[in-house]
Amino acid sequence: MLDKNTKMFDSFKTQKTNKEIVREVYDALVEREYNPVDQLVGYLVSGDPSYITSYNNARSLIKGIDRDELVAEMLKSYIDAE
Repeated sequence: MLDKNTKMFDSFKTQKTNKEIVREVYDALVEREYNPVDQLVGYLVSGDPSYITSYNNARSLIKGIDRDELVAEMLKSYIDAE
């Protein structure tokens, strides 16, 4: 039985999708006046997180995504868009 002071939350509802994370990172790069496509490509190719600004927690967000998984998702999306 739950104590009435106990708070329950669904951690799965608060998790962001890879697409949402990439959008937030993209927006942070734009706000900092970087070329977001070049910066994201640099990060995806090299794995160097310094390509991504730490503004709005963007670097931490993008580091939480498996790069290989993200590239695979992007490629699948690109192919499926035809």
